[in-house]
Amino acid sequence: MSIFNVFSLFGGLALFLFGMDVMGKGLEKQAGGRLQIILEKLSSKPLRGFLLGLLVTAVIQSSSATTVMVVGFVNSGVMQLGQAINVIMGANVGTTVTAWILSLSGLEGDSWWIQMLKPANFSPVLALIGIILYMFCKSDRKKDIGSILLGFAILMTGMETMSGAVEPLSEVPAFTRLFTTFENPILGLLAGAILTGIIQSSSASVGILQALSATGAVSFGSAIPIILGQNIGTCVTAILSSVGTTKNARRAALVHLYFNVIGATGFLIVFYLLRAIFQFQFVQLPIDAMGIAVVHTTFNLLATALMLPFARWLEKLAYITIPDEPSGKPENFALLDERLLSTPAVAVEQSRNLAVEMASLARTSLLKAMSLTETWDDKLAAEIEQSEEQIDHYEDVLGTYLVHLSSRSMTLDDSREVSKLLNTITDLERIGDHAINVLKAARELHDKQLQFSEAARQEMQVLTGAVQEALDKTLDAFRKDDVYLAGKVEPIEQVVDELTRELKARHILRLQNGVCTIELGFIFSDLLNNYERVADHCSNVAVAVIEMAQDSFDTHEYLAGIKAGDAKFAQRLEKYRSRYTVPEQVDGE
Repeated sequence: MSIFNVFSLFGGLALFLFGMDVMGKGLEKQAGGRLQIILEKLSSKPLRGFLLGLLVTAVIQSSSATTVMVVGFVNSGVMQLGQAINVIMGANVGTTVTAWILSLSGLEGDSWWIQMLKPANFSPVLALIGIILYMFCKSDRKKDIGSILLGFAILMTGMETMSGAVEPLSEVPAFTRLFTTFENPILGLLAGAILTGIIQSSSASVGILQALSATGAVSFGSAIPIILGQNIGTCVTAILSSVGTTKNARRAALVHLYFNVIGATGFLIVFYLLRAIFQFQFVQLPIDAMGIAVVHTTFNLLATALMLPFARWLEKLAYITIPDEPSGKPENFALLDERLLSTPAVAVEQSRNLAVEMASLARTSLLKAMSLTETWDDKLAAEIEQSEEQIDHYEDVLGTYLVHLSSRSMTLDDSREVSKLLNTITDLERIGDHAINVLKAARELHDKQLQFSEAARQEMQVLTGAVQEALDKTLDAFRKDDVYLAGKVEPIEQVVDELTRELKARHILRLQNGVCTIELGFIFSDLLNNYERVADHCSNVAVAVIEMAQDSFDTHEYLAGIKAGDAKFAQRLEKYRSRYTVPEQVDGE
């Protein structure tokens, strides 16, 4: 074997790993939008979780990526540890799909269909289609499909290059003796674990073993321990990703390790006991790519079948290893996990869920502050102030996370969602600020024992009713991403503006007639200004929902357009005007 074969070997390995990375990221990007839907349907039933883990891993072609996602989900509270265990087991089986795809190169036969199933024959076709889609199509979806096809073609080219490079090794006695050494189960297990731990992909390390099997020097006896070690080595990625996470997230990573260590140990003990009894002859035979795929799948299926019913015991073992604090206090989990950034679609959904919580908190805070203008309550006032701190924290965390997320490669829909959230959280935070302003006005009324006139109270009730409806419709539209509901917000905002102007005029008249004092007038005016600004922020959120659905974001152009001659807008405006009408002003008031 010459130095040029060594260059070819490492060059083929580089192409193989790069192709797998490109293909995996493309598949993950296209499937990402569905991952959250799949996870939302997750239940504590072992079989359901197992199948979901298998499906996700088969789609994104990486059990390491799935397990890292699971660690992130547990850390951020999306998933419970018991659910995570079932998904991890499914991921171990799902990762065997790659080995089966790579094993197609070993198909034999003169039939045209059999020849076309060989990666060496269909990879160039996929590469051609992929480069056309990637270079000449404008659609992001088609470009992503092109990158998937290109990634697969590069992967298979790397595989073929590695196989060709190692072929001369079949004539090197030292190489044959090396794999004879790996028939020792401990050495084989360590070799597989170390290789996989270094490249952090069991699919890739199995592919390398499949390439080496082309030499004929790899026997079943040496391949089996290596394959089992590869399953252990893939746990390194999840363990590294769990550093600095919550206890449950670290437990999830440990469960992955325990599952593979216990499974590999049990499989080796049973296999070598049976070998001692029945003297298996096949262990001395050379193994090919198809045989490696069979062993890889058989081990993972048997290990899962054996341990799936005992998932609770794995969970208990993880709790023994990482016990709870003696105080028994629940550990705070991160609102948004950095690990989820590797799956942008899931990170976007988490961000959206958190933004909905923020919107709900801002709405509740404002409604509580409004109630204090009627009846003062010290406890409620303290809750509003605490909520304001939480809302500010939401904005800080979400804003930082979304900025990081915006730099990731995402689908067009996810990119729009990130833009919408970035535009929205500022308005939500401002609504929380206005709740504090309303609280201050209510506190001044209480501390100075002031009270609005009956006319002013009735007018304020009409205005607050309109503001509350604007808040409710905005929150519903944002939570459901409902363009129809969002279209109802702007007419209410217009009514709030009109009411504010009318109430200011009435307030001036009361001042002139001596019905209202200057001191009360300042508080009344502050409340009007804050309510008007809240309606403006509701309008901004609703417009973001509408405009992002149409792939544009020009608030002024949109508002000018609907107010200029939109029949539906005019109809809704009249409806809300009739609903929120202040009582007739009595002479002297």
